[in-house]
Amino acid sequence: VQLVESGGGLVQPGGSLRLSCAAAGFTFSRYYMSWYRQAPGQERELVAVTTSFGDSTNYGDSVKGRFTISRDVAKNTVYLQMNSLKPEDTAVYFCNAYSGYYGMEYWGKGTLVTVSS
Repeated sequence: VQLVESGGGLVQPGGSLRLSCAAAGFTFSRYYMSWYRQAPGQERELVAVTTSFGDSTNYGDSVKGRFTISRDVAKNTVYLQMNSLKPEDTAVYFCNAYSGYYGMEYWGKGTLVTVSS
C-alpha cells in the first residue's frame, strides 16, 4: 500500500497550492480519503474529507471556503486545492485513507507547506 503526497512548498500569504496524493495497493474507490495537517508543536488535525464516491465532503472550520478536496477515481488520486493561504496554514500535510468496511487505515508520509513572505 502506498500513499504518496506531492505539491507542497513555499508560498506567499494569499497564494495557492494544489496537493496531490497518489494511492496504490488498495481499492481506492472504497475508501474515504482525507487530508490532515500537523504544525510544529501541535496535534494533527483534520483538514478535509471526501466520501468513497466523492459525493460528499467536509472541512475543518479553519479552511472552509478556502480549501477544496476532490478525487479522481480513474487516477487513484486525491487532491487538495488550497487558496488564500495564511501563515497559520503552515504544516506538514498528510494523506489518509480509511475504510470502515475493511477496518483499514493508511497514511502517507506527508508534504510540507510553508506560507511565508
